[in-house]
Amino acid sequence: MDETRYEIRAIAPDVLRKLRDHDDAGHRPQLVVDEEGGNPLRCCFGRSNPGETVALASYAPLRRWAEETGAAPGPYSEVGPVFVHAEDCGGPTGTGFPADMRGDRRVLRAYTADGRILRGRYVEAGAGRPTIEEELEELYRDPAVAAVHLRAVEFGCFLLETRRM
Repeated sequence: MDETRYEIRAIAPDVLRKLRDHDDAGHRPQLVVDEEGGNPLRCCFGRSNPGETVALASYAPLRRWAEETGAAPGPYSEVGPVFVHAEDCGGPTGTGFPADMRGDRRVLRAYTADGRILRGRYVEAGAGRPTIEEELEELYRDPAVAAVHLRAVEFGCFLLETRRM
């Protein structure tokens, strides 16, 4: 079986520099002391530590993708909150699907090359259920899928982007 290839992408370093100055809603990001820790960081795919200061910024993942690719996502260009390190952290260090972005319930949203949403998948962790990777492979079997975003179910937060290689 031919394996579909995709890459897992954190928010790009040049975009992070901009977000730490002014976010995609045009505001300065909020510096937040995360008392409990555990918030997903979209810069490195880690989790915040208790007492760590992180930046909370508005981010438009499809808008940023469109700037790179020429796509025109139109009404699908959502803006939502993301946590990132307040300073450059060097980005992701691991390979494979980042463990800290997993969860009990996730949604995958597949987009075409022109930025339109094509389909979505609900992924629930558990024995006998498809994994996120299996669902991604299934979505990328469709040649119309150019990118897939992973989101948390509870708040709808953007967690990461995958792109067809």
